Amino acid sequence: MAKRVLTTESGAPVADNQNSATAGVGGPILLQDQHLLEKLARFNRERIPERVVHARGSGAYGYFEVTDDVTGFTRADFLSEVGKRTETFIRFSTVADSLGGADAVRDPRGFALKFYTNEGNYDLVGNNTPVFFIKDPIKFPDFIHSQKRDPFTGKQEPDNVWDFWGHSPEATHQVTWLMGDRGIPASYRHMNGFGSHTYQWTNAEGEAFFVKYHFKTNQGVRSLSSEQAAELVGKDANSHQTDLLQAIERGVNPSWTLHVQVMPAADAADYRFNPFDLTKVWPHSDYPLQRVGRLVLDRNPDNVFAEVEQAAFSPNNFVPGIGPSPDKMLQGRLFAYADAHRYRLGVNHTQLPVNAPKATQADNYGRDGVHATRYGSRHDKNYEPNSYAGPAQTDAALGAPLAIHGWTGTYETAAHVKDDDFFQAGELYRLMSEDEKGRLVANIAGGLSQVTRDDVIERNLAHFHAADADYGKRVEEAVRALRED
Repeated sequence: MAKRVLTTESGAPVADNQNSATAGVGGPILLQDQHLLEKLARFNRERIPERVVHARGSGAYGYFEVTDDVTGFTRADFLSEVGKRTETFIRFSTVADSLGGADAVRDPRGFALKFYTNEGNYDLVGNNTPVFFIKDPIKFPDFIHSQKRDPFTGKQEPDNVWDFWGHSPEATHQVTWLMGDRGIPASYRHMNGFGSHTYQWTNAEGEAFFVKYHFKTNQGVRSLSSEQAAELVGKDANSHQTDLLQAIERGVNPSWTLHVQVMPAADAADYRFNPFDLTKVWPHSDYPLQRVGRLVLDRNPDNVFAEVEQAAFSPNNFVPGIGPSPDKMLQGRLFAYADAHRYRLGVNHTQLPVNAPKATQADNYGRDGVHATRYGSRHDKNYEPNSYAGPAQTDAALGAPLAIHGWTGTYETAAHVKDDDFFQAGELYRLMSEDEKGRLVANIAGGLSQVTRDDVIERNLAHFHAADADYGKRVEEAVRALRED
């Protein structure tokens, strides 16, 4: 039988479905990568009206208060002085399940935070894990398809889940996180949050730094075993929503302490790991945590649909002093999130109260479209430049410029000393206690043993062996035992 050729929607053959086109080996993604944009745009339009991912969520309002001086690293105004408070809105979520799914399931949790700053809204869209399954956005639609309901059986299939992971060795680190003790948080209040991606901060002198965000829960980390989670789902499928709602209503306001890791921009090129690889962390011994402030949630939404379901977070909503890095997954999300909201909520979704700026006012030349509520005065012009005192550009860049070099094309991630897919997964495994290792192995084996194809099982076992010899041996023995029963 002739080999099938992967094509675009227009039938053109696809040369590379694993790597996005970039400006040089480590540069930003190119807008001319038609295959990437087509995949992401089409993926965003596959479901209506609920979100394709992160469909099931809970939200709350609160504030962020600066506790430590970080002006040496960023000129962002909301971080400009100790004691300064900024109103926030947060949305927690599961990733893979639908709006009607349960809360207490083994799945990463979304941790999306909107800061209503006086320089505009700043959105930080992260998870409760510091890493992710893939490092290139061109693989994201395929990844989510493998985790969602199978088109024939209508349910999540271990064959699909593990087949994709088996073909994606970079997922080994995140799989180790997900199948470990923190894979099912006891509640949204009892989990940490991470920006996950690498971002750029720029100070008043124009110096650039790369940063990673860590929100440490002040309630303490608490998680559920698979057995505890199954029992809780049977009692209350909305357990995390219930817990968050009731805690805030009682005045028990959850809080997190924000820390950042700060890397001088000059360090990035020669760092032992690719600092822009979403499947990697920066060890704290290299870049220690530095405290920034605290996030407090103190008010529940009045209407879940209007405020939680219509909340739109986009990682391209930056403020002066904060910007993107060459992180390929982040670069893809800069387009995909905003595009998803324009499809799902309309081009004027930013005018909805939960998404509109609160400490400042949007003033631009965007007009018309479905549900437009912002018109301006009768004499306002809808073009720029103009001679009628319309809003004008500032000529001040949000962040520092990034040097780009090389030929356009699709590339593997830029090579660094420790840039393999298994080292950090092994390091995480070796940090665990014996009891934690036992539960991790049992969780992995429980899913992997249900896979029907031996080659898929073997491919995944090879990843765990590559991460750590003991890790691989124990998973293999557990899988064999379950399959022989």
